[in-house]
Amino acid sequence: MSACRHFGSCGGCTHQDGSDYHALKRATVMAALARAGVEAQVEETRAVGEGSRRRAAFKLARTNAGLEIGFHAARSHQIVDMGECLVLTPPLFALVEKLRATLTGVMKEGEKAELHALESETGFDLSIRMERKLTPALTAAIAAVKLPAARILFNGEILLENASPRVSFDGIAVLPPPMAFLQATAEGEGVLREKVLAITGGAKKVSDLFSGLGTVSLPLARRAKVHAVEQDKDALAALAAAARVATGLKPVTTEKRDLFKLPLDALELNAYDAVVMDPPRAGAEAQARMLAASKVKRVAYVSCDAATFARDARILIDGGYRIGVVTPVDQFLYSNHIEMVAGFTR
Repeated sequence: MSACRHFGSCGGCTHQDGSDYHALKRATVMAALARAGVEAQVEETRAVGEGSRRRAAFKLARTNAGLEIGFHAARSHQIVDMGECLVLTPPLFALVEKLRATLTGVMKEGEKAELHALESETGFDLSIRMERKLTPALTAAIAAVKLPAARILFNGEILLENASPRVSFDGIAVLPPPMAFLQATAEGEGVLREKVLAITGGAKKVSDLFSGLGTVSLPLARRAKVHAVEQDKDALAALAAAARVATGLKPVTTEKRDLFKLPLDALELNAYDAVVMDPPRAGAEAQARMLAASKVKRVAYVSCDAATFARDARILIDGGYRIGVVTPVDQFLYSNHIEMVAGFTR
């Protein structure tokens, strides 16, 4: 690849592609496992392509020269004004240029904002946050910009909704709530889902913990009864709504629960043939301890942090599980972060 012109100043990327780039990602996972005393086969890194990231949080600042929009510089609050990006999808980068051309007249000089953008199937889902309060004049000014958006929120309030944002998980449509978490790339999401479905193959009753919008729950429900557990009530409601209207699914139940404070205990877990976990970076230590004390035969663990994954893997292994092949997935292109997925059996 040719280097991005912002590499070295923009804090979004810490690596450029090269012969050792994906080997470095794999080595990160192997080193974390070794520190935890876990022996496992780690596959070669599964990489996503450039121009594949479908969500981002942009920083905006109005100066006397115009609108700066991009990401913070490394270890700084200074905005690197984005002239190109090798990571974002082409439509998402084109949105940046549209914002630059149109929001310059909306924002006041010296004003700053943050914009969360998700590229959905029906248009962009945008959430703007700034210190200014929403007024009829500001509403009219932003609406007049005619951004290619399905929905626009301003400080949590819906300012404009042309269509319900929509995403699909293996062909099953979901209408996400504002600011919903979604895997960074559709390609990486597909790899993770493929691995989880393989690990849980044959299971008739599955619990999907930290289920989010149903990335795995809904495809799993084509062949198994699924109980989805998630703390975010809006994400859980979107999952349940999608399950109600989708055809060909087995029963899907949902439960709002903080799995950090109240993990499913061994008795609850024993009702399932398999368990799926996809926690945030903090991992799932409390839930892993309960699984270690359970009789669940199979666990599919998706993680976005090598250190907490290795810690929880050690807990599961000490509880009698055998770890299978670990697959690193480079969803966070050119960053230090790495996603991974593995199966545990007993």
